[in-house]
Amino acid sequence: MPVTVVRFNLVEPGATPASLAARYRGALEMAAYADECGITAVQTEEHHGADNNWLPSPLAFAGAVFGATRTIAVTVSAAIGPLHDPLRLAEEIAVLDLLSGGRLVTVAGIGYRPEEYALFDVDWKRRGRLQDELLETLLKAWTGEEFEYRGRRVRLTPRPYTDPHPLLLVGGSSKAAARRAARLGLPFFPSAHLPELEAYYKERLTEYGTEGWTMMPAAETPLLHLAEDPDRAWSQYGEHFLHEARTYASWQSGQIRSAVKSAATTVAELRAEGVYRILTPEQCVALGADSLVLHPLAGGMPVAEGWRSLRLFAERVLPALGG
Repeated sequence: MPVTVVRFNLVEPGATPASLAARYRGALEMAAYADECGITAVQTEEHHGADNNWLPSPLAFAGAVFGATRTIAVTVSAAIGPLHDPLRLAEEIAVLDLLSGGRLVTVAGIGYRPEEYALFDVDWKRRGRLQDELLETLLKAWTGEEFEYRGRRVRLTPRPYTDPHPLLLVGGSSKAAARRAARLGLPFFPSAHLPELEAYYKERLTEYGTEGWTMMPAAETPLLHLAEDPDRAWSQYGEHFLHEARTYASWQSGQIRSAVKSAATTVAELRAEGVYRILTPEQCVALGADSLVLHPLAGGMPVAEGWRSLRLFAERVLPALGG
């Protein structure tokens, strides 16, 4: 049985408060349905100040999902570490870990958009040092013991549910991120299929005498949408996928390596590229992938169409996979 994921970033270009509230409610209802169907995880993410209303508060969304579900995990991939106050983030994650019984997975990255740092008046050039401080603080805070923080002694409560601490991975596509993860004995989450970086991480584990593991995307990690008639769905809804692809492309420089990276400028190019795929249930089953990522509300997709995709996945793909 492959790992099955439903991804939400709650993008909606030109949204009104009412339409965005309906989208958020729809996403929570979808998460509850996914939980009932045995889907493995909800995945969400963090971006700030985006014109298309990209979700800026993944932990708040995770809390709402936990309140609506019982077993499904929520992966925040990724939280932009240096934009968070370390003590406050430690508390937030501890509370979510307690509320969910250990179902929160946090990937801490440093981001790749200087404008997000500018929005919060955080020095882009200090992002590496800020990330080090954040991760070290989280690990100390979750022990429940007193520790030194910025020249003073502090202690945070409550302790998390998960022992020794909530699942925390270091995300990134650089050697610095891999070194950081290895030094702290934290698992590493490369942002793309980068086996050479995984090998580098393992070498650093040996160097530091720490233990860890890698959660790496497959060489192909398409974002999926299901439809009875993919040609018709591309014609009707392809612009939503293209909007998201173009948004990502506008944010990512040549040095950024991501599992979601598209050079397409038209719907036809995007379809041919294969980063986003609209499949029939039978085609989805035939992929034979180790993980399947459904993206039902991609790029402002109408909520009703997102439901059609999710139901096809739950009713006709999961049973065929043994779920």
